[in-house]
Amino acid sequence: MNKKPILIAALIAVVFASLISFATVEGIINIPLSVLSVMRWMALATLVYYGFLKRSLTTTILISMVIGVEIGIDFPEFSQNLKILSQLFLRLIKCIIAPLLFGTLVFGIAGHSNIKQVGRMGWKSLLYFEIVTTIALFIGLAAINYSQAGVGIVLPPVANQDALPVNKQTMNDIILHIFPENIAKSIYDGAVLEIVVFSILFGIGLAMVDEKHKRPMLDFVESLSEVMFKFTGIIMYFAPVAVCAAIAYTVGHMGLGVLVNLIKLLLTLYAALLVFLLGVLLPVALIVKVPIKKFIKAIIEPVSIAFATTSSESALPKAMKAMEHLGVPRKIVSFVMPMGYSFNLDGTTLYLSLASIFVAQAAGIHLTFGTQLLMVFTLMLTSKGVAGVPRASLVILLGTLSSFNLPVEPVFIILGIDELMDMARTSVNVIGNCLATIVIAKWEGEFVESAE
Repeated sequence: MNKKPILIAALIAVVFASLISFATVEGIINIPLSVLSVMRWMALATLVYYGFLKRSLTTTILISMVIGVEIGIDFPEFSQNLKILSQLFLRLIKCIIAPLLFGTLVFGIAGHSNIKQVGRMGWKSLLYFEIVTTIALFIGLAAINYSQAGVGIVLPPVANQDALPVNKQTMNDIILHIFPENIAKSIYDGAVLEIVVFSILFGIGLAMVDEKHKRPMLDFVESLSEVMFKFTGIIMYFAPVAVCAAIAYTVGHMGLGVLVNLIKLLLTLYAALLVFLLGVLLPVALIVKVPIKKFIKAIIEPVSIAFATTSSESALPKAMKAMEHLGVPRKIVSFVMPMGYSFNLDGTTLYLSLASIFVAQAAGIHLTFGTQLLMVFTLMLTSKGVAGVPRASLVILLGTLSSFNLPVEPVFIILGIDELMDMARTSVNVIGNCLATIVIAKWEGEFVESAE
C-alpha cells in the first residue's frame, strides 16, 4: 500500500483543523469549541492510521507529540496526571548513565587507543576529533546565549525550589569533585564527571596490561556496552508514551505559549548546526582538498539513514563502504570511523551545550561565563561514546544537569521535540565522521580518489 497519500491527507487534515481552530480563537469565524475538538481528533485519527501502517518508532514519536499537544489543550487538568509517565522514562534513562559511560569509554580507550596498535593515526585522529568537537560545543554555547530560547518559560514553583545555586562552589571544590573517592558513591550520586574520570583511568590501565589479562576485561566492557545499547533500545519503545505525556503536561500546565520557546530552540539548533557545517566542516574539506561533489554524493545514503533512524550506528556500514569507495584505504576507514563514533560526535556535542544552557535559562538560573566553560569541559568528556543509540544524548544531558545542580523539569519540555532535534544532530555526526576519515587519510598521504 502506498502510504504517501495517507500521510498527505493526514497532514492536510491536521493543518486545516488547526487553522480553523486559530480562526475561531481570533474571532474570524464562529464554531463551537466542541466541534473544533472533534475535527482535530478526527484529523489526528488519520495521522494515527498512517503511523499504524508505517510502524516506525520515529513516526510514532512524532505523532505522539501532536497527540500530546491536543490532550494538553482539551484536557488540561487530566494532563497534569500524565507527568509521572515522563518521569518514569527519565528515571529509566538515568539508570543507564554509569554502565553505559563505563563500557563505552573503557572499550574506546583500551580497544582503540593503545599506542602500540594505533600508532601515528591514533594521536592524529584524537587531536582532530577534540579540536572539531570543542568548536562545536562553543558554537552551541554561542547560539543559545544569542537566541535566549529558554528565557520566558515559567516553571512550576516546585521545580524552582528544587534547583540549587550553581555558582557557590570554589575552584578547589570544583577540582575535587572531578576526581572520585568512591566509584560506588559516584554512581549512586549520579556524578557523571567522576564516573568519566574513573572510566578513563581504568581504560588507560587496561590498555597497559598484557593481552592475557586485557582480553577478558575488554570482552566484558564490549559486551556491557552492547547490552546497555540494547537496554536503551528497549526503554526507547516507551518513548512515544513519555513524549506524549511530557508535551501534554507542558501544554496543559503552561499553555500553548511554551511551543514558541520549543520552536525557537529547534530553530536555534538547526541554525547552529548549519553554521557548524558551513563554517567548520566545509572549510576543513576545502583545506584538505576533499572532492566536494563526490563526497556529498557518497554520504547522501548514510546520512539519510541516520536522519530517518536517528541513530548514527545504523548508518555505519553504509558510511564505511562509501568512504572506502571514495578512495580512503580500508585500514584507515576501519580505524577512524569506529573511533570517531566514540570521540567525534559533532552534532551531539553541539546539541548538549545548547540544551544545557537552555535548561538553565528555562529555570531562571544565571550561569556565569566561567561556569558555562566548566560545563563545556564536562561535556567534552561526557559526550563520548553515545552515537549508537537513538536519543542517548538525553542520558548525558541528565547527567550533566545533575552535576551542576540544575533542575530536570525543563527536560520534560525538550523531550517533546527531542526527536526532531535528534534527526539533525545525528546526521551531522555521520557527516563529521565521514569527513574525518578523509582528513586522516590525506594527513597520512594515503587518499586515492576514485575515478568514478
